[in-house]
Amino acid sequence: QVQLVESGGGLVQAGGSLRLSCAASGRTFSFSLYAMGWFRQAPGKEREFVAAVAWTGSPTYYADSVKGRFTISRDNAKNTVYLQMSGLRPGDTAVYYCNAGKGSFGVLPTSPGDYWGQGTQVTVSS
Repeated sequence: QVQLVESGGGLVQAGGSLRLSCAASGRTFSFSLYAMGWFRQAPGKEREFVAAVAWTGSPTYYADSVKGRFTISRDNAKNTVYLQMSGLRPGDTAVYYCNAGKGSFGVLPTSPGDYWGQGTQVTVSS
């Protein structure tokens, strides 16, 4: 089993920044063998892809809506993946979920991995 715990969400004004973290753990879990990603779900909308990173840290993938504003990164020594968000907009308001999938390309925009965190709320005020 894989446990994913997100943190770092909160309320921020438009134009502000937040950094989300996702700590991964598991009895037989090897973080460096998993691709990691972030998805989000706004009220009344379907869950959508935000960003993903391969197991070595490259390549990375981004939704068009966040390119140039969000950066995904990972620290394999800390079993943690990050999402640095800047230039936040009210449209970024959502619950953000961490996702893990086995293999270098285990998380792709149209193919999430098998494991999900519980989510962290990000609210951007105008």
